[in-house]
This record gives sequence, C-alpha cells and structure tokens, in this order.
Amino acid sequence: MEKRPAVWTENEEKKKRYQGLTGPIGREQVSKFYDVYDQYYRGKTALNDRIRAAENWYKERHWKEVTSKEDEPSSGYLFNAVINKHADAMDNYPAANVLPREESDKDVASALSKIVTAILERCQYEKTYSDCQWSKLKTGTSATGVFWNKHLDNGLGDVDVKEIDMMNLYWQPGIDNIQKSRYLFITKLIDNEVLMETYDFLESPGVELNPEASYDTDDYIDKSDKTTIIDCYYKKRVGTREVVHYVKFIPGHLLYASENDEIYAQEGFYSHGKYPVVLDVMFPEKDSPAGFGYVDIMKEPQMYIDKMDGIILRHAIRTGKPRILTSDSLNINEEELKSDSDVIHVAGPLDEMHFRQLTVSSLDGAVYNRLQGKIEELKETSGNTDYSQGNSTGGVTAASAIAALQEASSKLSRDMIRQSYTAHTEIVNLVIENIRQFYDEARSFRVLGPLGEVDFIQFDNHQMGKISMDDVEARKPIYDIKVSSQKASPYTKVAQNELAKELFKAGIFNPELADQALMMLEMMDFDGKETLIQKVSSNAKLFRENQALKEQMAKMATIIDAQNGTNVAQNMIASFEGGQQAHPGLVEGRKVNVDALGKEQGKNNIVARAKAETANRTNPE
Repeated sequence: MEKRPAVWTENEEKKKRYQGLTGPIGREQVSKFYDVYDQYYRGKTALNDRIRAAENWYKERHWKEVTSKEDEPSSGYLFNAVINKHADAMDNYPAANVLPREESDKDVASALSKIVTAILERCQYEKTYSDCQWSKLKTGTSATGVFWNKHLDNGLGDVDVKEIDMMNLYWQPGIDNIQKSRYLFITKLIDNEVLMETYDFLESPGVELNPEASYDTDDYIDKSDKTTIIDCYYKKRVGTREVVHYVKFIPGHLLYASENDEIYAQEGFYSHGKYPVVLDVMFPEKDSPAGFGYVDIMKEPQMYIDKMDGIILRHAIRTGKPRILTSDSLNINEEELKSDSDVIHVAGPLDEMHFRQLTVSSLDGAVYNRLQGKIEELKETSGNTDYSQGNSTGGVTAASAIAALQEASSKLSRDMIRQSYTAHTEIVNLVIENIRQFYDEARSFRVLGPLGEVDFIQFDNHQMGKISMDDVEARKPIYDIKVSSQKASPYTKVAQNELAKELFKAGIFNPELADQALMMLEMMDFDGKETLIQKVSSNAKLFRENQALKEQMAKMATIIDAQNGTNVAQNMIASFEGGQQAHPGLVEGRKVNVDALGKEQGKNNIVARAKAETANRTNPE
C-alpha cells in the first residue's frame, strides 16, 4: 500500500483547547496504530478484491472479471436467485423479545422489549437489515455497528445502529472471530473541509495516505480533497474486567482517545467489553470471521450459461441473416443486392461457382441440453427452484402438495434466516448494554400497549444494575433474547390462521375441555404454542374458580329458600345456565316460566314445552 507524506499541520494551543486532555495516547501510539492498520489492510486485499468482483457479478458486469470484452451477453439467473433470497429474508424480518433470568427483572425486561424496538425504528433498522442482507448474499458477510452517538437526541446521546461496508472494516488476519482481533479498524473517507471544521486544530489540507478500497461505479469520485479518517477499537483489561477503548486519528495526528478522557479512562468507552460490530456470515470459512456468498458459488455456472447463450445468439444471427458468397470476377451491384431493388445487375457468368448463398448448418442439440443443464445446476446450487418461486412442474396440481414442496424447497432460506437471527440477537444484546452504560438520564419512548394502544414510558438504567469498577460484586441483571419473525410471508399467515380455526373447532378454547386440550397442545409443534398453553391453563383455572363460586352461592341460596319459602336458588341456577332469571307467568293461557321481558324461556325446547303443558293440566287456576 502506497504511503505518501502527510501535509497536515496542527496548532497545539487549539488542540489542547479542543481536546483538553492529556494521557497515555499520543503521537507515538498513533504511529503504532497506523502501522497495525497498514498490516491489516494488506492482509485483507484478497478479500476486498473478491467483494468488488462479487458486486460486478451481481450487476451483470462480470465480463470484465473474466475477459477484456464488455459487450458479451449476460443473463439474469444469478441476479434472480439473489433477489429471491433477499425477499425470503425480508418476509421474515426479525423482532426481539427480551426475557428476564429472574422474577425481579420481569418489569424491566418487558420495558426493554418495547424500548429496543423503538430504538431500532428510530435508527431505521429495517433498511439497515435489508442492506445487510444484500451484502450477505452477494459477498458472504454483512457487518452491523452498534455505537453510542453522543450527538443524537439533542446532544443527550443515544444508541446508533447502522451498516458498515465490509470494504472499510479491518481485523487481525488469521482469526475466526472478530472479537479475538487485537485491534479493529473502521475507515471512512471525509471531505477535508468538514474535517477541518470538526477538528479546528488541523490547519492545512491533507492528502489521502491510504486510499480506501472502492467499488467499480458509474460515477467518477474525486478523492483529491478527501482524507481517510480511521477509528481504532482495542480491548484492555482493567482489574477483573475487559473493556473496549476507542481512538480516532488520521495518520500522524490524534483526533480523540478514550483513554485520555477522564470520563472513560477507567471504565472504557464500551464497558461491556465487546467490539461494537456484529458480522452475519453466509457460508463460513476457516481462519476468517468473513465468509463467502451465493455469488461466489453461482458465478461459475452463470459464466458458462452466458458463454453458451453467446454461441446460440451468434448462430441465430448468422442463420437469420443470409450471407452471399461471390467471386471477384463477378461484377455485381452490391448496393442493389443490399436494397429492396427488384432488379440486380450482374456482369459476367452467373452460376453456383460464382454466386451462391452461404449455408449455416443447424446447431447441435447437445449445446441446448448443456445450457439447460447449467441452468438447472445454478438453480439447485442456490436453492432457487421452481417451487420456491411458486411455480408448479411435473404435473403437481394439488394445493397441499405444492405447499409441501414449497416448504421443503425453502429450507436453505430458513437456514440463512436462522443465522441472521443469531446475529440480530447479538445486536440487541449490544443495544441493551449501551442502554445499561449510558442511560443515566431518563428518556421518553412512545410504545404500543398490550391492546395496541399508544403508550408513553420513561426509562433509565438505574434498574439495570450499572456496575462500576469499584463494585464488581454488585448484581448485574442478565436478559435472554428470543428472536422471532415480525413479518411473515402471506402463506405462513394463512397457515397460521387455518391452524387457529382448526383449534377453535376442536374445542381448544373451551375451558371445560382444558385438560384434553392441554394434552393435545403438548404433542403439537407450532409458533406461539407456549403462549397458547398459558392462556388455556389460565382460562381453565378461572373456569374452575367460577364453578366453585357458583356452587357455593347455590348452596347458600338453597338454605335461604328453605327458611323463607322463596325460589332464589331456582332463579340463580337459571341465570347461571341461561343467562336470564325465570319468573312465573301466563303465555297464551298457559302457565310457563318467562324472563324479565315476558318472553317464554325454552320456547323452542320440546322438553320445556312439555313440562309447561303438564304444569297447566295438574295445577289449573
């Protein structure tokens, strides 16, 4: 990597006024950080080249990767596979539920579930998740940063979640987990004017010492007035804990160091002790935290598909456009031959020896068969089969059979999404740890209540057990994260709704059948089963308590009737069973029981009518 001399100068007085800090990090340490970054940069050159190539394959501009020609035909099979996988990921957008480890943390965990959702919405995490899925599918790895941004919320600061371009992330070569890296670097290209406004002790414009790895774009990017600014994260053990410190610099010049800041010198810039970056890997590689993606495994079949497409297209052009073989001794008017002229003038003998049409033989069927075979290979390799896209082949017409085949064909997508959920769990954990460390002042959040109503809550970190270095034995609440799909595909929603209707028909929601229902639910497996079991058990308990209360009230009413000669118990039982009390009355000359509105009870009941007729005959007025 080329190194050019820096021309930045700095005003020491301004620097002291801006930073107001002295400490262990100075120019000597900055020089060391830069040397390590240079080493990491060179170690990641091959990966950056592969990432750049994958982007070209995705944009169907891959011919420059295999040949100097750029006008060769290209087909969209690889592109179609990638966008279908991305659609599967977005159909299963993650939602996190924070669960407590102890009963006393229940209320805080419930509040955190809503607060984390509100923070991610403010950060536009759905777009970040979408961008990360594109990177994961194309290059094999996506990076999400969970930072504390002191400029958010009117200077109060808040959690900031955003995607990090893999081309701008550098780690120690040879490790398999980014948390094991001795240092972690994130680079960013910034305008010199903005840099000088932000750090006013820098007085002269600089040059870009280490050009950022960049993509092949249609736009011309002028880097002459830009400088690479480098963020360096490193871990340091303080007592029994490991914390993360943070340094921002340009080569030769320190811009900020958390170890020089008295606020973070002891507890670290991030006291949770983890680098604020989460990698989501498609297909893992040994001795690297990064992986490879679908483009890497599909580009070979795609290249041969395009080559055979080119052969077929060129043959079709030659077949569809007749060409003429003519002798130089035959003086033929070529302009008339090329035009629609009715007469073509020829001077000389006109026979097959001097003038004839070039015949192109038909293309061998093996070429078409091989092309179709490569197309099927790409589909099978990527899991982008016809059934996964909703198409039916092989004479399968039954809706249930098609649904079963679609479910089976989507297992690769489900595996990919499950890995993304693991990364999302780590992202939520980092958000919670940032809340634990930095939410010293209460923040207000608009959240949804249990019935979908809008609610407002105030929250700070006092109930989360923020631990200082001098209080290592203090209790630190731990929370578990359960990630589920917030947005399901239409088919999944229909299947879930059908399951609910079938459970209703089976009497699962009838509290009188709770014991049988619970046994059946224990044998089943579907999303939300635990919640349903809890509700059925709760309803059964309420039903038993209600029945016991009714029996007790009926016994008391029977005693009262025996003492006073009333029919309180009869009316009470009728109210329990039919929801209305019974009163003696006359309907059409018959003595019957009527409700409070004078309507005959059990009018449509044959047994009730028979009892009423018997009462009229035996007890005439």
